[in-house]
Amino acid sequence: MIFELTTTDSESKARAGVITTGHGVIETPIFMPVGTVGSVKALTQEQVKQDVQAQIILGNTYHLYLRPGTEILSKAGGLHKFNGWDRPILTDSGGYQVFSLAANRKIKEEGCLFQSHIDGSRHLFTPENVMDIQRTIGADIIMAFDECPPYPSEYRYAKKSMELTHRWLDRCIARLKETQPAYGYEQTLFPIVQGSTFKDLRTISATEIAARECAGNAIGGLSVGEPEADMYEMCGLVCDILPKEKPRYLMGVGTPWNIVENIALGVDMFDCVMPTRNGRNGMLFTWNGVINIKNKKWADDFSPIDENSPCFASSQYSKAYLRHLFVAGEILGMTLASIHNLAFYLELVKEARKQILTGNYAQWKNRMVPQLKQRL
Repeated sequence: MIFELTTTDSESKARAGVITTGHGVIETPIFMPVGTVGSVKALTQEQVKQDVQAQIILGNTYHLYLRPGTEILSKAGGLHKFNGWDRPILTDSGGYQVFSLAANRKIKEEGCLFQSHIDGSRHLFTPENVMDIQRTIGADIIMAFDECPPYPSEYRYAKKSMELTHRWLDRCIARLKETQPAYGYEQTLFPIVQGSTFKDLRTISATEIAARECAGNAIGGLSVGEPEADMYEMCGLVCDILPKEKPRYLMGVGTPWNIVENIALGVDMFDCVMPTRNGRNGMLFTWNGVINIKNKKWADDFSPIDENSPCFASSQYSKAYLRHLFVAGEILGMTLASIHNLAFYLELVKEARKQILTGNYAQWKNRMVPQLKQRL
């Protein structure tokens, strides 16, 4: 993987760059649609490419390990061939999913013992076998195995968790050095900065992660319930420590205004289930604010979902029609809402990149944030 930093905004820390992987180029800042089990929910790969114009999608190690399993993925030749996606893929290590199984997992030095949410079967994730699983999945960018502490966390727990994450990282790095990519192209490891909302822990973790000199770095453990102000403070602190010449990925974030604010702090990559999950429940993100399409006020509004969007789902279908689909329980409603939201997120980061390249990002951000937050 190669990262070229193109431009940094003059009045903020926003950056524009280019990541080159074995499956193509990614222009940053970028939003990555979440395809947890090898599928962006309710959409075909063609829709994700052509209508959403996604440059990279995510898969999840925990879910893909359980279904379809590494044997099937190996026989298929990796996830790219299994699901027909020929652009870059990033895989989360499963640390966050294990964190969300709080009642059904046990964390120890060796790794994490957990029960499947599908059938209750017991499994052990270690830094070593999580690297092996991600080798088999075949993602271009793979994440180190970490523990994501809950919010709020006691200081002692957050510190212990962070130190465990650092020890696990060294084992991940060692395992990758012992193994080779399964399908003939490079797989790049991103370590994950932890430390909850404690400034000293985040400083320690970011310094430790930077010292490992990996090709890119991630920031985890945010957008897990903490106030937005705390997220921005922690993210800004970490971005000031992580090396400028390497991409920075803020995991699981977030709303459109979260993304715009964190770009200004120096983040290059984002992912979140919000555009698809909220879309399937009738919440639409637009350039003018947030819409609950199920509200009766849209029943006779025949204007486009978002007339400012080039996406067909946004510009060719009316609010009234989309509301009708949701009220009638039609699957097409969820598909169109998901396409619209994802296309909007990709348009948002594309416009952010344009503003960075022209040197106007800070002014644009300050104008856009209150607009994006409006409830319509």
